[in-house]
Amino acid sequence: MDEFITLAHGSGGRKTSELIGSMFKKYFENDYLTADDAAVLPAPTGKIAMSTDGFIVSPYEFPGGNVGKLSICGTVNDLACMGAKPLYLTCAFVIEEGFPVNKLEEIVAAMAKTAREAGICIVAGDTKVAGKGQVDGLFITTTGVGQIVEGVETSGAFARPGDKIIVTGDVGRHGTTILLARDEYGIEANVTSDCAPLWGTVESMIGVTKDLHVIRDATRGGVGTVLYEIAEESRVGIRLERSAIPVQPAVSGVCGMLGLEPLYLACEGRLVIFAPADKADELVSVLRKGKYSADAAVIGEVTEDMPGRVRVRTAIGSETLLPPPGGELLPRIC
Repeated sequence: MDEFITLAHGSGGRKTSELIGSMFKKYFENDYLTADDAAVLPAPTGKIAMSTDGFIVSPYEFPGGNVGKLSICGTVNDLACMGAKPLYLTCAFVIEEGFPVNKLEEIVAAMAKTAREAGICIVAGDTKVAGKGQVDGLFITTTGVGQIVEGVETSGAFARPGDKIIVTGDVGRHGTTILLARDEYGIEANVTSDCAPLWGTVESMIGVTKDLHVIRDATRGGVGTVLYEIAEESRVGIRLERSAIPVQPAVSGVCGMLGLEPLYLACEGRLVIFAPADKADELVSVLRKGKYSADAAVIGEVTEDMPGRVRVRTAIGSETLLPPPGGELLPRIC
């Protein structure tokens, strides 16, 4: 195998076949992976959810993951937020000429490992090679299909006054990790991305109740952006308790130095849940037993007043408006 990706690897000829056989097929092998033009798959019963997403991150590897792991988690988590068990996934690569083959293999291996953990089969894909400078290293697009659990129906429009708002762990860690990995500010801190596949987290909540009104993964734009989106979609107000929002001390420290709001920093392994108040304690109890949700907490509630607004109650009991998300959220993660 060559040391670097060349244009020949995207030509459709012998080099392409070598790349597919020695790397993609090697790591993605399963009963449904196809060498034909389309995968033929058993059809799930009931409703399905389908999602697609493109993944561009600089740097492409970071503490806690790489763009390959991220590409699986992102799509799996989008399906999970709809109450859908992940089943099948396709992926498309656009690789820059000169990209190191050993780094590509690490990325593909991370994708395979994460897909196994999530219980999803990678069934088809595509590879293109772009000329030097036409892309920034590697772009990945994944499309996933999942089977919605019967009786589960979630939407950003379903939040109701009285609902409790739960996050499944500390916030802002992925955005902080990417910011530090770029080494633009000379700040050193021990922060690792929360990047994780979250179907198991959602499944544990469904075991408590199927009456989950909203589930969202707080990716680009973070928890704050998600809350404003839901407040607008459902035409409700939101009140948060600042002291209840879990934030790692290192993340708080970085945010303090740079004037950033942790609620607007990206997460890649955190869910925001709106659920009936009488189920909140039981949901948090179950979540805290989970692999990726040990720090789950109720951080606020839904109100009838001030629809479309997010308020924060401070430690001294006063209330302030969480500034709406701006046009450019920092750090830009994709």
